[in-house]
Amino acid sequence: MDKIRTAVIGVGYFGQFHAEKYAHLERSELVAVADIDRARAQAIADKHGVAPVFDFRELLGRVDAVSIAVSTPFHHDIAKVFLERGVHVLVEKPITETLAQADDLIRLAAEKNLVLQVGHLERFSAARLGLEGVINQPLFIECNRIAAFKARGSDVSVTLDLMIHDIDMIQHLVKSPLSEVDAAGAPVFSSEEDIANARLHFANGCIANVTASRISTKNERKMRIFQHDAYIMIDFVNKKVLVARKGKGEMLPGVPKIDVEEHNYEEDDILEREIEAFLESVASGRPPLVGGVDGRLALETALLINESLQLHSSRSQAIGGVKLAR
Repeated sequence: MDKIRTAVIGVGYFGQFHAEKYAHLERSELVAVADIDRARAQAIADKHGVAPVFDFRELLGRVDAVSIAVSTPFHHDIAKVFLERGVHVLVEKPITETLAQADDLIRLAAEKNLVLQVGHLERFSAARLGLEGVINQPLFIECNRIAAFKARGSDVSVTLDLMIHDIDMIQHLVKSPLSEVDAAGAPVFSSEEDIANARLHFANGCIANVTASRISTKNERKMRIFQHDAYIMIDFVNKKVLVARKGKGEMLPGVPKIDVEEHNYEEDDILEREIEAFLESVASGRPPLVGGVDGRLALETALLINESLQLHSSRSQAIGGVKLAR
């Protein structure tokens, strides 16, 4: 397959960037962009010299692979149509609204031997990829993801809007089932939680403390990982990585020497890397880095966190975690 015929469904704030990548990547032939906003579809189509489509079904038979960047409630129904017709799908996070919907897409993709990739961008960051061999059996993880308030995304809780990025990363690193979830948060500017903190207990003993806020005056995205032999800090905003390890010898009697490495990294286009990986999976048949099962796992945890948030917001059940039977 020399050229993969592609299209983007939903060319709003984020979908327009998908269209840009498909338009210039060598392996892609951008056929069209689709959006129910006719003016928006026309503008993005004109920018890339392709056809505008106002009903995504018009793309069937014309494309090999699509990105779906519409609102989450529409993910399942649109992705299902394309998978049923043999089209590979990259769907933005979260994969779907419900676990049953996610299961349906995963089943379809498997039955038809199609790529179903979920848009968890942080998995493609240079910092994360560079630490793949360094991070080993974390004992404790702390994540902070805070940002200024934007109306976009505020129709869902901050858990599904922002925290789900870190949820996916954590579960990829820990590789152990959840045993307990406990969370608290508050709606401040919207009707859904705008700030939330979750404590995730894993069956192997690892604990992750995750905070997400969309009501800050600054942007911060940091992950701190503690394991038997090292402390690792990733600063995704300032593009820095710090690794502190036990060194040889002692700096004081009974106190081991600490070797510290600090690296700055240049982040190239992370979305482009994600889409290139999607196209590579389509062409080669290899499983995607972030497949439907990964997307479902992140969604399951996010929904459990939301359940715990609801428990904490109730006066009758102000304190309590969600314990899982495993």
